Amino acid sequence: MKKLIFFAALIMSLSACRDDKKTTGEDPRVEGTEFDSTGVEAPDGDPKNAQTNTEKTYPATLQTVFTAHGGLDNWKKMNNLCFEMKGKNGHETHTVSLPNRKTKIESKDWSIGYDGKGVWLLKHDLGYEGNPVFYHNLMFYFYAMPFIISDPGINYEAVAPTELDGKLYDGLKVSYNKGVGDSPEDEYILYFEPDTNKMVWLAYTVTFKDQKKSDDWHYIKYDKWQDVNGLLLPEKLTWWNVENGKPKGEKMDIKFDKVTATETMLDAEVFAKPAEAEYVQ
Repeated sequence: MKKLIFFAALIMSLSACRDDKKTTGEDPRVEGTEFDSTGVEAPDGDPKNAQTNTEKTYPATLQTVFTAHGGLDNWKKMNNLCFEMKGKNGHETHTVSLPNRKTKIESKDWSIGYDGKGVWLLKHDLGYEGNPVFYHNLMFYFYAMPFIISDPGINYEAVAPTELDGKLYDGLKVSYNKGVGDSPEDEYILYFEPDTNKMVWLAYTVTFKDQKKSDDWHYIKYDKWQDVNGLLLPEKLTWWNVENGKPKGEKMDIKFDKVTATETMLDAEVFAKPAEAEYVQ
């Protein structure tokens, strides 16, 4: 019975994505790559002299980054984002309704969704290892960079040019107002090329469990992009090891396939909690 429910939901999700024009990247099934859904992380604070986007205004430097990636106006026209990737336990299909951030992730062993009321989990043969609340929008948040940091309740602060892996990058620190998101104490630093304004690195801290500020920075390199309906979105993300607070050598990567971003509004039923699923906290 659970398998029938899973495949029905999966068909609905895939149909919602496949009805739209898509740009396909490389096959995400990388040999030897594992993804720890509890070990990949995601930010708050109130840094001095930071700018708050309560009036939908952004620092000029951030606007140039948005423009280099296809433009914030174009991003805001989109109503759904879908992609496929290889997770820790195999292939995953991610579907996101952008206006309300309802989400669904489908795999052979489990399904996770957010229906606007709460995060639900549907277990199949093996179930899910990790925290579904933490994971339900994690990869979407990383994938939707830099546009995701246009959300309300975010503060921005310029950082000094920083050398990472032998090159110098401009940077912008991102923090969150109290009560914004599941981990408002997290922080990000967006690093971008001074000449092209394209994003190259993301540094981030993780505070989901203890909700306290952290100085333990993680690094993702964004060095491969693809055009998706006029937007420059990642084709691959590479996590790096960290040595003395800086990235030092590649650790693992995740490739994204069958990516779509369109103006089509997805039906609420795509994200509805199946009868056999349970809300989780």
